[in-house]
Amino acid sequence: MKALTWQGKRDVRVEEVPDPTIQEPTDAIIKVTSTAICGSDLHLYEVLGAYLTPGDILGHETMGIVEEVGSEVTHIKPGDRVVIPFNISCGSCWMCERGFYAQCETTQVREQGKGATLFGYTSLYGAVPGGQAEYLRVPQAHFGPVKVPDEGPDTRFLYLSDILPTAWQGVKYADVEPGGTLAVIGLGPVGQFATRIAKQLGAGRVIGVDLVPERLALAARHGIETLDLREVDDVPSALIEMTGGRGPDGVLEAVGMEAHGSPGAKAAQTAVGLLPDALAKPLIDRAAIDRLDALNTCLKAVRRAGTVSVSGVYGGEMDPMPMMEMFDRGITMRMGQCHVKRWVDEILPLVLDPADPLGTEDLATHLLPLDEAPRGYEMFQAKEDGCVKVILQP
Repeated sequence: MKALTWQGKRDVRVEEVPDPTIQEPTDAIIKVTSTAICGSDLHLYEVLGAYLTPGDILGHETMGIVEEVGSEVTHIKPGDRVVIPFNISCGSCWMCERGFYAQCETTQVREQGKGATLFGYTSLYGAVPGGQAEYLRVPQAHFGPVKVPDEGPDTRFLYLSDILPTAWQGVKYADVEPGGTLAVIGLGPVGQFATRIAKQLGAGRVIGVDLVPERLALAARHGIETLDLREVDDVPSALIEMTGGRGPDGVLEAVGMEAHGSPGAKAAQTAVGLLPDALAKPLIDRAAIDRLDALNTCLKAVRRAGTVSVSGVYGGEMDPMPMMEMFDRGITMRMGQCHVKRWVDEILPLVLDPADPLGTEDLATHLLPLDEAPRGYEMFQAKEDGCVKVILQP
């Protein structure tokens, strides 16, 4: 089969690799019909390559048709159309029973000190082959796959694999009461969905912050108030002024470790990326720093006793935090990998609504064949050609 493989920093290629096979009775094999490039994939493309091995198959936003199931998989069968959550969880351990699927104790990568295994996401998270391929082996398929109707375009359902529940969790974690104000920092795919979800769940005011014209225009098209980073010198002050001098009730960080505005941290990340993997790994694991401009913006903008919700991915171990200000202002922070299946039942009615209230069908700007995946990565990373979201179709 064809698959998108990592070969080195900013070097991904479509190659022929062996077809996956059933290895455990809880496995399934799906024929991939759509698979997306996620913002988290860009962290692999640029920052976290030390934890990848040439030939690793990338991708964790995947859906398709079931081809084969193991003997213990009974809730799906060949021919079913399914979406695959990006985290691999068993559904029955202590964590899963409490809805903490991203911390599944059956698939935790304990040797790396990490949570649940993820598809296509380095040795830190289990080195399980990802879904940017023609076929995908799905471990823990007795629980994970989400069956969806046969009708409707893939774009209506694909985002249930990651970015839609990630945005939903981010909004829930921000804890904005009905009628309150949520600011969303970063209007990439997760930020776009977060703004729409916040309105759907009753926020009185939603403000989206970004500097990419296409992202700002897309948010505005969905009725979101926007703040253009290029037009203000001090984003926290601008948000505080826009909210009567108090600040938003909640601020959702949808950017992560590669934020603009952190040149020192970017230089450090770049320097580590140039080292041999054997030297880079311990530095990333014990001494890494992040680009914290977006996170610091959230912490300084949110009102006193407000909540900062972090959906963006971070990987640092030595990042400084403004603890005096956070403590004095009584800020609550919530964060973490999304517990995908915890939220799917709440989201599905909106996804199935013919009116498409979350705008699932207008997010993707580029639909590409799998063979053009390297170009998709380049465009998405450089924010070229109006690229907001890339979907690959094997």
